[in-house]
Amino acid sequence: MDVLKKIENYYSEEDGEFLKAAYSYAEQMHRGQKRASGEPYFSHPCAVAEILVELGMDMPSIAAAFLHDVVEDTPATEEDINRKFGKEIMTLVDGVTKLDKIHFATHEEEDAENFRKIFVAMANDVRVIIIKLADRLHNMRSLNFLSNERQQRIARETLEIFTPLAGRLGISQIKCELEDLCLKYLDPEAYEFLVKNINLALADRKRFVDFVVDQIKEILESSNFTGEVFGRPKHFYSIYKKMKNQDKTLDQIYDLTAVRVIVKSIDECYELLGKIHNRWKPVPGRIKDYIATPKRNMYQSLHTTVVTNFGQFFEIQIRTEEMHKMAEYGIAAHWKYKENKSNENNFDARLSWIRDVMDWQGALNDSKEFVDSLKNDLYSNELLVFTPHGKVISLPLEASPIDFAYAIHSEVGNKCIGAKVNGKMVQLNSRLSTGDVVEILTNPNSKGPSWDWLKFVKSSSARAKIRSFFKKEMKEENVKTGRAMLEAEAKRKGYNLNDILTDSSFEKLSSKLVFSSVNEMLASVGYGAVGVNQIIFKLIDYYKKEIPKPVEVIESGKLRDTPAGSVTVKGMSGLLVRFAHCCNPVPGDEITGFVSRGRGVIVHRKDCPNLKDLDELRLQPAQWTGSIETEFIAGLKIVADNYDGLTADVVAEVQVLHLSMTQLNARINKSKLAEIELRVKLNKRSDIDLFINRLKRNKHIISVFRTTN
Repeated sequence: MDVLKKIENYYSEEDGEFLKAAYSYAEQMHRGQKRASGEPYFSHPCAVAEILVELGMDMPSIAAAFLHDVVEDTPATEEDINRKFGKEIMTLVDGVTKLDKIHFATHEEEDAENFRKIFVAMANDVRVIIIKLADRLHNMRSLNFLSNERQQRIARETLEIFTPLAGRLGISQIKCELEDLCLKYLDPEAYEFLVKNINLALADRKRFVDFVVDQIKEILESSNFTGEVFGRPKHFYSIYKKMKNQDKTLDQIYDLTAVRVIVKSIDECYELLGKIHNRWKPVPGRIKDYIATPKRNMYQSLHTTVVTNFGQFFEIQIRTEEMHKMAEYGIAAHWKYKENKSNENNFDARLSWIRDVMDWQGALNDSKEFVDSLKNDLYSNELLVFTPHGKVISLPLEASPIDFAYAIHSEVGNKCIGAKVNGKMVQLNSRLSTGDVVEILTNPNSKGPSWDWLKFVKSSSARAKIRSFFKKEMKEENVKTGRAMLEAEAKRKGYNLNDILTDSSFEKLSSKLVFSSVNEMLASVGYGAVGVNQIIFKLIDYYKKEIPKPVEVIESGKLRDTPAGSVTVKGMSGLLVRFAHCCNPVPGDEITGFVSRGRGVIVHRKDCPNLKDLDELRLQPAQWTGSIETEFIAGLKIVADNYDGLTADVVAEVQVLHLSMTQLNARINKSKLAEIELRVKLNKRSDIDLFINRLKRNKHIISVFRTTN
């Protein structure tokens, strides 16, 4: 096999013998297995290993490539691999192995869990993802033997996850080939058109490209620079994207070929750029300095598009030899070019992104949410902004100062109270632009982030860190909020939460959603990690299967129903009870009963100002008893700064808690403050307390209190 010859050429004799042992073991275990193409299955691990050899990966990576499907597809076990080849190689194999023993409801869920597992393994050893990329590349090369449906699914998955991953790790060799192969299956007509017509166009342009190359070589010689100059055709998918995004025909795409120049030093890069601009006119807006401000994957190069005197455009890329190696091999250059110390810095910089992903993935509750956030992070175009000290920070397009604050550090984001952009105060939800200098104002006494920030932050990291804050720092409040939300939704569906949330039902629920305690579940609902209905529907389902028998009350030897929403007045129950409209008492309020003539007992709140006008002899102590099944009306008054959206914010809080609003009046008082009076339907005191507490979190709201008429 070719791969064994390459191993002999690239690896030491000792490493070579070890790799041959891995080769032989994998060949033996896969013997008799066939691929969809009819080839022996073992041809696939060999091809993956060969791709990694060409990337210059180390011996354990090549061994893991030979063995990466053994545990999944043969009788071999993890213990066998560990015993024969050691823990390091077993860990790499395990990181790539699919979760075939776990059953998922959908392909999407299975793939999401696999991606998450790969990233967890990758955080410990980045070689896992490089092996996985090589595995995917060979599968894409042999995709033509599968059904059309599987071709589409695998190609789409590859384009959404694996190609941007390869790009983020800087491995352009794999990224470009994967993108072209995806295009071949996702849009075969466009692919065939480009293959045919670009080859013709390149043939026509060859003389022109040769002319440009010769001209640049003359500039190098006259400057006494030692360098290399060559034309490089753009890969099909990059041209396809440009035609789609810019709505251009192939004839309107001028830079089918880029001329690449490799010189010895950074100084020579800049000097050569000036001399090229002296010979040909640069196109405004098409000069990009990725040396001073590298891309997020640490790619470095100078790019310029120039135009000849007779109107032809062409792109020139200028870089050092070290930059060229990193551009082609990305993170794999760490193993391919071990002798370069600067390679260590690039390696660490690329790993910092992976560590960042692992930081925020812990705040996400399920694998699908993780993959969605990962896609958002991979696909977001970047803008480059600066700290006041000149450090460059890369953020997604349309990022806000909050995204910037969390990119600096979690605590900077959590304590952020304001921001300056280019020396001027700005709103925290304002959009940053490339080149902005951003300064974050913090306060150590800040209560932390606002839920509203989640509406406008763009980076997955900031979003996850905000959620993590609410998850950890506000657990007690989250528990209360979660309980109130579940109680409200249960009541809306005609149930009492205490009836349906039993030890038995929670045990069943926790086996599905993995909660260690009821409070953990309530907190998860409170900070939004789990939907209210996701919990309630399951609890109701469990309850219906074990409906308790109705309880009957025996009193004075007779059977009668317990009165719903009952109130006991001075120890006596079962009286005709009415609730005063002046103060609207609700279950949980301290109450007093007024014994009226012919109208039963009128119940007031103890703080109702109208009590002072009533006959004290007819006022009796009262308290709530029994289960409350009646809806009550509560009046509130809100005093706040007058700003656009105040009423909408109040109404939104009503909807969040699933309350019903029966009346709302708003006005501006003499102090130019907004006053809102509203009445809401509710079932108990905790509903209104929660509503008031949520309103008080709005920094523009000055006070909220219950009202009386």
